[in-house]
Amino acid sequence: MHEVKTTCPYCGVGCGVIATTDGERITAVRGDPAHPANFGRLCTKGSTLHLTTTPYGRALHPEIRRSRDERHTRASWDETLNYLVEKFATTIEQHGPDSVGFYVSGQLLTEDYYVFNKLAKGLIGTNNIDTNSRLCMSSAVTGYKATLGADAPPACYDDLDHAELIVIAGSNAAWAHPILYRRLEDAKAKNPSLRVVCIDPRRTETARAADLHLPILPGTDVALFNAVMHWLIWEDATASEYIAAHTEGFADLRTSVRECTPAWAARVCGVREEAIVQLAQWWRESKATLSLYCQGLNQSTSGTDKNAAMINLHLATAQIGKPGAGPFSLTGQPNAMGGRETGGLANLLPGHRDIVNAEHRAEIEKFWNVPTGRIPPTPGKTAVEMFDAVKRGEIKLLWIACTNPAQSMPNLASVAESFVNAECVIVQEAFATTETAKLADVLLPASTWGEKHGTVTNSERRITRVNGVLSPPGEAKHDWEIAAEFARRLQRRLGTLTSSAGEGTALFPYATPESIFNEHRESTRSRDLDITGLSYGMLETDGPQQWPLREGEAVGKARLYEDGLFPTANSRAKFKVTPYKAIVDGTDARFPLALTTGRMRDQWHGMSRTGRVPQLYGHEPEPMITMNTNDAARRGLAAGEVVKVASRRGELLIRLAISDDVRSGQCYVPMHWGKASLSSAGSHGINVLTTSAFDPVSKQPELKHAAVRVDRAILPWQLVAFAYARDRDPVAVCDELREIASALPVETFASTTLIGNERPGVLLRLSCASAPDRATLEQIDRVLGVGGLFALAYDDARRNISRRVRVEDGRLTGVRLAGDLAAETWMRDFFLSGISVTELRQRLLAGSATAPDGFTARGKIVCNCFNVSEREIVEFYSSNDLAMMNAANKLSALQSTLKCGTNCGSCLPELRTLVSSATAAA
Repeated sequence: MHEVKTTCPYCGVGCGVIATTDGERITAVRGDPAHPANFGRLCTKGSTLHLTTTPYGRALHPEIRRSRDERHTRASWDETLNYLVEKFATTIEQHGPDSVGFYVSGQLLTEDYYVFNKLAKGLIGTNNIDTNSRLCMSSAVTGYKATLGADAPPACYDDLDHAELIVIAGSNAAWAHPILYRRLEDAKAKNPSLRVVCIDPRRTETARAADLHLPILPGTDVALFNAVMHWLIWEDATASEYIAAHTEGFADLRTSVRECTPAWAARVCGVREEAIVQLAQWWRESKATLSLYCQGLNQSTSGTDKNAAMINLHLATAQIGKPGAGPFSLTGQPNAMGGRETGGLANLLPGHRDIVNAEHRAEIEKFWNVPTGRIPPTPGKTAVEMFDAVKRGEIKLLWIACTNPAQSMPNLASVAESFVNAECVIVQEAFATTETAKLADVLLPASTWGEKHGTVTNSERRITRVNGVLSPPGEAKHDWEIAAEFARRLQRRLGTLTSSAGEGTALFPYATPESIFNEHRESTRSRDLDITGLSYGMLETDGPQQWPLREGEAVGKARLYEDGLFPTANSRAKFKVTPYKAIVDGTDARFPLALTTGRMRDQWHGMSRTGRVPQLYGHEPEPMITMNTNDAARRGLAAGEVVKVASRRGELLIRLAISDDVRSGQCYVPMHWGKASLSSAGSHGINVLTTSAFDPVSKQPELKHAAVRVDRAILPWQLVAFAYARDRDPVAVCDELREIASALPVETFASTTLIGNERPGVLLRLSCASAPDRATLEQIDRVLGVGGLFALAYDDARRNISRRVRVEDGRLTGVRLAGDLAAETWMRDFFLSGISVTELRQRLLAGSATAPDGFTARGKIVCNCFNVSEREIVEFYSSNDLAMMNAANKLSALQSTLKCGTNCGSCLPELRTLVSSATAAA
């Protein structure tokens, strides 16, 4: 056994991880106590990383499908790369460089990004390279550039310890950035006078814990921020000296918000005027204000203005460039920042240079030693534009790396047409099971977390080494290796490039990731993100470093703009006028509900990695849409039933949850569920509902909101089944079950997820217009292992009721209930708990809704690490005399007894909510 230091591949917090390996597999992970992003902490996702490294579904060999009528066939790397080189060369010669495109990922390492960007812009001569970071961070980029002059978050994590007011906008940080949120909780514990404000349409765990929650209507952030600005100006609470010395454009901004009173904003935003004034008063009183914001601001057709309106408040009150203050965009992916640094987007060049800037183009052409004019002067196609161009036939060849756009792009019905119309789709991917990989004409097997070497940059501009623990399996190669070898072959096929000086050049001489990093490093010289003082050696010996870190410097810069000088032509920050605009795709009589999307605590993005871990389904086991109690009652809908959700673009079937955490007139669904977990006729996952309309500046689509209607789905016949996967990979079992469900000749809702704690299992749910034939049930039973001679069986053909139960060593190991699901809840709990059912054998087939005497359903799992349920927590407080304890001591008593919240801590916000509920009840 030995340990390797590396970095978590999930959100942009950038936590350090120590992986333990026996040389053949990764056996455990723990947080790196020396890493300044997490100091040894890991969230529920990070702490289960080793469980994601199972071999099932990995892409192991190159595969080619030469026509859509053929099946994929295995090929050698040599054959595959030569095939692609000829495809690209011929297409470029016939249709020009812009007939090809690259769609890459914020999960790539910086070195991967750099090679892909150089391949597209330096070799091929197209700016058609964009990234899934366009879907999550591009409005933050344009907001920073429009106001501060550069794409550089000015604050750092340490500012949480110095802030007097923290404003969280459009982010459920307690779930989406849990390790950073734990630092906020620590800061609050040390400084009880610290005020936290949450701006979010839903009452999330972050909102529950805040001192003030403003549940604004979706898309009204600009109106709120403009009203706060109006109040600060009216009350003479702006920093006039700072404004005069370090900014420009304030007079125009003041004029633009003249009519944006708190009373006006209260009507627009759907919140109390007093709450808006309270936020403004706290902002005036605070000596150090930190704002944290994420997709609620970014994923919007007015995302740039939302970001800029927040930054305007910081500039107007001099809340920037000092401890505890600044506008801080929380990055959604582990290396979205690295992609921007290397210029890996359609409008950028390395070192935060811009495509439209002729001087910047000339600098990079000279740096890469490629002909003058090789880089086109206009930006390439951004994410939505790129897939539209593929659909129209303008882009013939599309190379996708390390991302799953067949699930993650908006308006998936339109994206599906793009895949059909493309001449060739190349997918470079570690997991062959993603929806996009299944659509590939050429599949290139890539390495993934635990195998890759390079660097990533987190939300606070901190660069960390990523170290491989194991070698890639099969014939999989590193992403930079694949791109560089393809580029070398393509360069030979197109003819030796000559620079403007007439000298031949080898564009891709890289043998190691470090050689790529060193070239990338030089491209940043004298830029705002200058890292010429950084090296792999420094990262290894001194640990992660923040940029800028110039040559000769020993440490990076924690905070930017402390001197009041900004990277603009006159060194002044700019106030941006941000008029409020109504949300696109608004509600009407046909689509009366505003659907918002968000994140679950224990899943990440499209679940191609987290979806492999049964424990991570304990908190939210199945796809659900949440609706307000009154809205459900008006429609006669009940919790748990299947509903049809339709937008102007598509529809899907999904089960209903009811909660007043969602306001009337709105509903909510997690963005993670794709076709792999949620399937119904014509559905591609949640994003079949969302709109591809985007911000005109950032080109980031409106993924957070869609107008929908919700109706009952008439699917009276139901089935639920759960069973341990035995010696099979549970993800493979789910794949088989989905195929069975998709082949049913009736309208069907189906969801397949994982289940289990110590032992992995699978969960299947079906709802159909009519009962499928007996052969289908027998097929399901075979896959789940609940059929045959050793299963308890009950059938009532007249009522279409059928039950199968498998018991081994006195414990439930598999259940399939069809036609009547009354016994589902208690049987599932028996299955998960491993409680003996020896005395219940006859009752197991009775289908009774009443649990056996002395048994109470456990309910939702709150703590995955120690498998502690909500019921057990509630019972702990009701059965112990804790009335005289304060909340902190009550939580401590709970933790010492049940252990929940003592490992990864992701459940702590929810535990505190339950403590508060118990206190109120007492």
